[in-house]
Amino acid sequence: MIGEIHGEGGSPGERFWEEHYRAYTRPSNGRPSGALVRFAGPLPEGTALDLGCAQGDDAVWLARRGWRVVAVDVSGTVLARAARNAEAAGVSDLIDFQRHDLASTFPDGRFDLVSALFLHSPVEFPRTRVLQAAARAVAPGGLLLIVEHASVAPWSWDDPDKAFPTPEQSLDALDLDPARWHSEFVGAPEREATGPNGQSATVTDNVIALRRLAR
Repeated sequence: MIGEIHGEGGSPGERFWEEHYRAYTRPSNGRPSGALVRFAGPLPEGTALDLGCAQGDDAVWLARRGWRVVAVDVSGTVLARAARNAEAAGVSDLIDFQRHDLASTFPDGRFDLVSALFLHSPVEFPRTRVLQAAARAVAPGGLLLIVEHASVAPWSWDDPDKAFPTPEQSLDALDLDPARWHSEFVGAPEREATGPNGQSATVTDNVIALRRLAR
């Protein structure tokens, strides 16, 4: 079920994503992100924050592994779908779906895993500030996982000639204290991606996995 609803609603971001998900009716494929499987797969169960959960594939995967998850999105439409997917998977009791416009509100708590995967928007969005808040939400000993686009897929709304930062530049922009964080992985691997109409392409992602030191 969907828990807390935060913010007054009606922001440009909320309007865009509501329209996007009302028009996007393709069912979830049920597959979690490859980066999440790679970096969270070896971890013991704990508490997780999934920022931009969309249809809930990552949250459901974590819950099936015993994690208690707070799953956040700005779109009430997609949160309702995610909640139905969690119910179908039998893990509703482990996932708290919350609607937040992260430009104005952020979930409470500290988490063993904070996942911010492809937290991009074609409308104005304070992404660096939100990712800094995500870092503050990581409990001591916990993992911060950030994945962002480093190339433009053929089906993207983005400029095909857009220049992307390197993963090191993205990490530097967060201005985190290196004495408090250990870099487990900072790189730009390629992967095979599938578009909204089933098309495929090789794309590049920036992947940042950081461990908050337990001190």
